[in-house]
Amino acid sequence: MRMPPPLPGFENIKRAWNEAYSAYSARLNPGEYYVTKNDECIYTTLGSCISACIHDRITGVGGMNHFMLPASSGEGGWKDAGVNYSTRYGNFAMEHMINEILKNGGNRRNLEVKLFGGGRILANMTDVGRKNIAFARNYVEIERLRVISEDVGDVFPRMVVYFPATGKVRVKRLRSLHNNIIVEQEKIYLSRIEEKPVSGDIELF
Repeated sequence: MRMPPPLPGFENIKRAWNEAYSAYSARLNPGEYYVTKNDECIYTTLGSCISACIHDRITGVGGMNHFMLPASSGEGGWKDAGVNYSTRYGNFAMEHMINEILKNGGNRRNLEVKLFGGGRILANMTDVGRKNIAFARNYVEIERLRVISEDVGDVFPRMVVYFPATGKVRVKRLRSLHNNIIVEQEKIYLSRIEEKPVSGDIELF
């Protein structure tokens, strides 16, 4: 079976046939998101980062993101007065993915959300995982989105495989031998986002 083309704007996301799931799969790195109308899966590995898996339960269009707030972030809700750089970054990750889902046939009333990640794996650093979890929960509450399930927190990394067409998710909690790779990956990502703030306006619903 030939791999279906990605939606416009997602050509840079790595995709390949996955024998384990008998489906084409899109692999997300930190800072990426992917939306699809096809019967394919999206997967990523999370440490302190968060992934929101969101789909329209009627049409099956949906996506996954992979993001982290800067460690220097302030507290407070994402729509608090004086929205800071940190919350703008989380908002970028959520709003752009939701906008793509809606643009491709999703209906806001039918959206279902599942949240994953936010583990405390970055030793001797601020608990950025906790801040990521707090932001994600605050965001979906304020936006009145329906959260179906979550697997967040604790001290281990996770591999998350999401099937937007059905909304099903498979989560594997990874052993400590995977931690070093994930920690290094997230440290690089964290330093990058703190050095280069998100720019551009974001339309809030």
